[in-house]
Amino acid sequence: MEVYECSPETFRVPLIGEDAPAFEAETTQGKIRFPDDYRGKWVILFSHPADFTPVCTTEFMTFAKIEPELKKLNCELIGLSIDSTYSHIAWLRTIKEKIKYKDMENVEINFPVISDIKMEVARKYGMVQPSADDTKAVRAVFFIDPNVKIRAIIYYPLSNGRNFDEILRLLKAMQTSDAHNCATPADWQPGDDVIIPPPGSCGTAKERVEKAGEDYYCLDWFMCFKKLPKEQAPPVK
Repeated sequence: MEVYECSPETFRVPLIGEDAPAFEAETTQGKIRFPDDYRGKWVILFSHPADFTPVCTTEFMTFAKIEPELKKLNCELIGLSIDSTYSHIAWLRTIKEKIKYKDMENVEINFPVISDIKMEVARKYGMVQPSADDTKAVRAVFFIDPNVKIRAIIYYPLSNGRNFDEILRLLKAMQTSDAHNCATPADWQPGDDVIIPPPGSCGTAKERVEKAGEDYYCLDWFMCFKKLPKEQAPPVK
C-alpha cells in the first residue's frame, strides 16, 4: 500500500461536527476575529476564486440581496478570496457604481470580505484545491452554528455559480431541526411536514404506530411525520 505524505502547506477540509478553525483576518470592514466577533450567531463563510470575475460578481450581488433575510435568521456573512483588500474595495465599488444584473443595481456589499493573499484562512478551510487551481479558492460554503461547529459544507466548481435558494433553505432546515428535534425530508420548505426521529426499540416502534393520529402520522414504523406551521420554522431570532 502506498503512503502519501502531506506537505506542511496542506490542510484538510474541516468536517461536519468539528470546531470551525479560528482565525484573524483583514477585511473590507476592518480586522475580524473569528469566532470571537461572532459569538451566538450562525455564520456563512464562503470563498470565491477572484475579484473582477463575472460569476463571482453575480454571486456577490445575490449574497447582498439575501443578507437582510440572513440577518433575521441570526446569520452573518463572511466572504473570502485570494486578493488584496484594495482589489476587493475597487471591485465592490465597481459593482455598486456600474453593474446591473437581473433586478439588482446600485448594490452595496456590507459584509466583510477577507484579504487572504497568503492563503492562510483558505488553507485552514480546504478552500484551495490544487487539482482545480493552486492559486484560487474554489466556491466553498461553510455553515457554522452558534456553538462554532461546522454544520454543513457545499462546494461548487470555479465555472458554476451557487444556488442561493438552497443556501437559505438549508439554513432554515438546520435551524428548524435544532429548535424542534426533527429531521426534514427531501426538498423540505418551511411549512412542510417534518420527520419525527425514528424509535429506538421494537416496543417504542409499535406504540408509535398505534398512537398515530392527530399529532402525527406514520407511513411505516420508521417513517413518521408531524405538521409544523410555517411561522414556527425556522425560529427567527
